[in-house]
Amino acid sequence: MHTSRTARAEGGERVMWLTSQRVFYAGLLGATRSRSLGGHALYVSPRGLPNRMSIDGGPWQSGELLVVPPHAPHRVESAEPLVLSVLVEPESVDADALPPLLGQAGAVQDDDFVRRMRVAHAQLLAASQGETPPPADFDRLFFGQALAPRRLDPRIAQIVARICANPAEPLTAEACAASVGLSFSRFLHLFRGQAGVPFRVFRAWKRARSLLRYVHQGTSLTDIALDAGYPDSTHFSHSIRQVYGLTPSDIVAGSRRLAVMDAHGPSA
Repeated sequence: MHTSRTARAEGGERVMWLTSQRVFYAGLLGATRSRSLGGHALYVSPRGLPNRMSIDGGPWQSGELLVVPPHAPHRVESAEPLVLSVLVEPESVDADALPPLLGQAGAVQDDDFVRRMRVAHAQLLAASQGETPPPADFDRLFFGQALAPRRLDPRIAQIVARICANPAEPLTAEACAASVGLSFSRFLHLFRGQAGVPFRVFRAWKRARSLLRYVHQGTSLTDIALDAGYPDSTHFSHSIRQVYGLTPSDIVAGSRRLAVMDAHGPSA
C-alpha cells in the first residue's frame, strides 16, 4: 500500500484507513441522526460493550457487530465514545460472491470478524504512528480473504471510475451518456442496473464520501465545500447531514485527533 498522507494521532486510538473502495474508521461516532451511507457498513464495539442500531426506523437492535446494507437509512448509538467501522463500496464487489456476513442486516454474531476488526485497529494505530509498516491488503486484514470484484459493463465502468477519481467534477448524466455512446434513457437504465442505484444517488454519495479526504486540511468549511464540488455551504451542509447524520463542522471537529492513512487503488 502506498501511504500518501499520515497524520499522527495525539494520545488517542483514532485512526482511519481510506482507499478508493474501502474505509476503516476508528473514531468518534457523535450524536448522529439518521444516516445513509453508500456502502456495506459494519460497526464493531472496541471493547465488547454492545452498540445499538435502528435500520430504516425499525426496532432497535444491540450487539458487538452491526451490519447495514448500502444506502439503508439507519441510526447508530455507541456505548463508548469510540466506534470501529468498515465500509465497502458495493460497485467494487460481486454481489453473488460476498461473504455471508455482508449479506446480512442488523445485529450479527461473527466472533471471527469482531476479533479481526479489533486486531486490525491495533495494527493500523501502530502503522499510523510509524511503529510498523502499513498493511498491504485491506480485504484479507478484515475479511480473511480477497472479496471478488464486480464485473461492470465497460461503458459504466468508465463512468464509475471517472466519478470516483474526481467526485467534484460537475458531470451530468447527459454528458456521460454521450461520452460512452448511449442514449440518455439507456444510460440511466444501464447505470442503475450495474451500480445498483440511480446515477444521481451514486454521484451524490461519492461526493459526500470525498469529505473524508479533507478532514485534516485545516481549511474553512466553505473551501472544503467548493473543493468537494458543492455549489455552496448550504447544499454542502444539507447533503453531508443526510449521508452521515452529522453536520460538516461536527465531522471536522471530531476528526482533529484522527490519524489518517490515505491510499488510492482497489482495496489496497
